[in-house]
Amino acid sequence: MITEEEMAARKQEMQNWYWWGIPTFFKCPANEDPAAADIGLVGVPHSSGNGSTERDQHLGPRAVRHVSGRFRRAHEVYGFRPWDEFRINDLGDVPLPEAMNNDRSVVHIEEYFRRLNEHGVRPVSVGGDHAITGPILKAYGGEGSKVTGGRKLALVHFDAHRDDYEFMGHWLGSYRSSAHWSAYTVREGNVDPDRSVQVGMRGNPLKPLEGSVKSDVGHKIIPADHIFRQGIETTIQQIRDRVQDQPIYITFDLDVLDVADAPAASNLEAGYRGLRAYEAIEILRGMRGLNVVGADIVCYIPTKDNPNMITGLTASVVMFELIALISDHLRSGGK
Repeated sequence: MITEEEMAARKQEMQNWYWWGIPTFFKCPANEDPAAADIGLVGVPHSSGNGSTERDQHLGPRAVRHVSGRFRRAHEVYGFRPWDEFRINDLGDVPLPEAMNNDRSVVHIEEYFRRLNEHGVRPVSVGGDHAITGPILKAYGGEGSKVTGGRKLALVHFDAHRDDYEFMGHWLGSYRSSAHWSAYTVREGNVDPDRSVQVGMRGNPLKPLEGSVKSDVGHKIIPADHIFRQGIETTIQQIRDRVQDQPIYITFDLDVLDVADAPAASNLEAGYRGLRAYEAIEILRGMRGLNVVGADIVCYIPTKDNPNMITGLTASVVMFELIALISDHLRSGGK
């Protein structure tokens, strides 16, 4: 008869293999209690905020859980294992009982993340479409936020699109949609546009713009073609100069990446050069030391991915970099 100690040893030996065990984000403990986490990994299975593309973005969290276990590793550049330093738990998925109603669901998302904020949790989430970011910003930025001390957030927004389309009253019936969130969170006092930057925009807009770097709400815009002309180091310095010492939230729409690296993202901008994954990772690492209080990755459509799930794997790598970025700041004494 095998002893409990022998069984535990066998289980421990299997932890390195992503395909073994019950899938959670990065094989982290499944624990829904926000009081038990420093960094909370959250699924936000939401698709009704972007009715113009395939609805399967709600399948993103489950798919990333499936492949992310292989990235439960040490960070080579930062020189430590986040999992060994902090309480990093899979908090599960936001419950969305009215999932087909976007404007009800964003209320439920905000309520869920306000609970995390009250416990001081720094969330790293996987969506879901980009409508999820607005309610998270409302839960974490501005008056009453425990994590930011009541300060507004500096937004670092990686995307092919600006998502500030308030010239359109709604997006196929959704008022707090994937196309509106970066505007209403400024108007409602959660995000400081003077400390925020949008990175990687490309493709042709819905209407002619006065300039490719002009934001209707005041964000600084660094389009993809500017990054390619000026280089990664200059781009990193522009981001750091912009955000300064403000608490930062990072949102990463997978369509900022070239379709070669993320073919299963929503709203693909084919034909126009996007950031390669290694370039985006270099920019994220260039933010080392800044006070990142939360992040999300959005717009993954697993049913459109190729057989080796390259988009899901890329999303996992970006998520790992975000977890390591937050952990490294906390490890250095940042609050």
